[in-house]
Amino acid sequence: MYFESASFLTSFFPKLIFVNMWRISLFILLSVLYSVQAQEAHLRVNQLGYLPNDSKIAIVFAKNPLRGNFQVRHAESQAVVAQGSLKPASGTAWNTFPYAYNLDFSQVRQTGHYFVQVGNAVSRPFRIGIDAFGTHQEDLLAFMRQQRCGYNPYFNVVCHKRDGKVFYAPIRDSLFVDVSGGWHDAGDQLKYLITGSNATARMLLAYELQPDKFADAFDEYGHPYANGLPDVLDEAKWGLDWIHKLHPKPDWLFHQVADDRDHRGFKIPDQDPADYGWGANSYRTAYFADGKPQGLGRWKSESTGIANIAGRSAAAMAIAARIWNERGIDSIFAEKCKRAAIALYELGKAKEGFQQGNSYGAPYRYNEDTWADDMEWGAAELYRLTGNLDYYEEAKHYADMIRDDGALARDSMAHYQKYPFMNMGHFALYQVADAGTKAKLAGWYKSNLEFIAQRSKKNAFQIGTPFIWCSNNLMVNFITQALLYEQMTGDTQFRELMFLHRDWLFGRNPWGTTQFTGIPQHGEFPEDVHLPSNPTLHKVEVGGLNDGPIYASIYNKLIGLTLHQPDEFAEFQNEYVVYHDDIGDYSTNEPTMDGTADALLMMAIFGLRAK
Repeated sequence: MYFESASFLTSFFPKLIFVNMWRISLFILLSVLYSVQAQEAHLRVNQLGYLPNDSKIAIVFAKNPLRGNFQVRHAESQAVVAQGSLKPASGTAWNTFPYAYNLDFSQVRQTGHYFVQVGNAVSRPFRIGIDAFGTHQEDLLAFMRQQRCGYNPYFNVVCHKRDGKVFYAPIRDSLFVDVSGGWHDAGDQLKYLITGSNATARMLLAYELQPDKFADAFDEYGHPYANGLPDVLDEAKWGLDWIHKLHPKPDWLFHQVADDRDHRGFKIPDQDPADYGWGANSYRTAYFADGKPQGLGRWKSESTGIANIAGRSAAAMAIAARIWNERGIDSIFAEKCKRAAIALYELGKAKEGFQQGNSYGAPYRYNEDTWADDMEWGAAELYRLTGNLDYYEEAKHYADMIRDDGALARDSMAHYQKYPFMNMGHFALYQVADAGTKAKLAGWYKSNLEFIAQRSKKNAFQIGTPFIWCSNNLMVNFITQALLYEQMTGDTQFRELMFLHRDWLFGRNPWGTTQFTGIPQHGEFPEDVHLPSNPTLHKVEVGGLNDGPIYASIYNKLIGLTLHQPDEFAEFQNEYVVYHDDIGDYSTNEPTMDGTADALLMMAIFGLRAK
């Protein structure tokens, strides 16, 4: 799985023997063998590539000190185009590799395919050019389509038509309400408004900020036919339609469909053996958002309100209303979204607090415990939509409540405790704020980025986000916040750090693998992922963002983790952080719908315009 040359020994020895074999003493022979051992090294680069003006810093790590220079070579001709010195990396080294060096080749800007070489170790090839990131934003949308519930174009089935039977609603338990649609959350087939609201809003934001980067190659059902609407809006509308179903009355909101009774092995979506009390592949539980602790089994949530999901959903609806109206797509749908945004926001005001996810037979749930950031986002988007100054003042109020708190200000946290993993409300409010408020908002963003920068100094890879469950989501959100902060302020001081985190996702990491399924096509990427299409169809859709590496202290405590194959990355694991490309590891190797949606803006910013 690794493109590393072992040619040094075989090329060196014949020459040495041919010249003067009789002069070789045992001491010299041992010296040569030690030199070869000393050059055993592992090179890591961004396998997808670099834009011409990006900083380009590869890393090489080894068990013994390395000497000499590195070379950047053309992949086709192997001609040396640049060389430089090995600069020892500061911070903690990695496992049994105590020596790490940075290789800075930022001066290479000419379009082409290259690889980096240190002694007998070479990197995987990569591209430099404005087209390095291609149009992979479209691959991320393809992954979202294969997560659809209801009609799923990837499996070509209609699933979970009986979602669902209500609980905790102001009507009798077990009555039916139509909450079909939405997306399966990850490798499981649960559906959450917690993640679905964020995914919907983030896709809409990606379109607003990069409208020319998205193609129209699929219709609203995911069929490969253009329908006059960019595919990112088709996918966002899939989420909007589901949120409308979860909000059937102005004062009603459902927040989750199904629970961990879902976990009955991998299955084709319309052949679901899970039984919620009405038989296998039948009705599933639909949880009403009442803002109180919930749980039909042993485990109960700690919910205190519904403002997190109501605020985020209001933001998604307000952005949609603006897009559908301003682009002349559908004024009737725009008005429907506007009314929903206003009602959802009022629900959040009436029940400030957080609605968490529900579990049944296991203690794992979405533990979100913040909500002011979501209400800020909803209020800011409603002000942008309506011009009502009350929303503006309320957005500032909620911004002052949350300030710089959140996932990017923490060393560790419970699963999804500070969700979403960045405060998008600050960015939305910044677009319409007065100068004083802008300064505060930018300052809070900067505070988060500085925290990550300080943490990044502790390890040789210069990664500052913590390796909690879904660490790649944090990585993507740090990158996004750095990009938006630079857009807001023009301050470029975090750009190189942002590139290092981006490059980690594409192979500049201990395992030398990207964190997106199928990207790049000829690279090292997640293959044996924890998704139902893997064992059932023997294929995996391109574009899904994996959960990512995780602290060993968390991994070792999780229930039901069993590797199905020998660990191909065993040499690169340590007692601190682990990652496995194995279907049995749901903690590091399970692509998620919301993480993929979060990554869409990043991919669009770096990518080409899709045709």
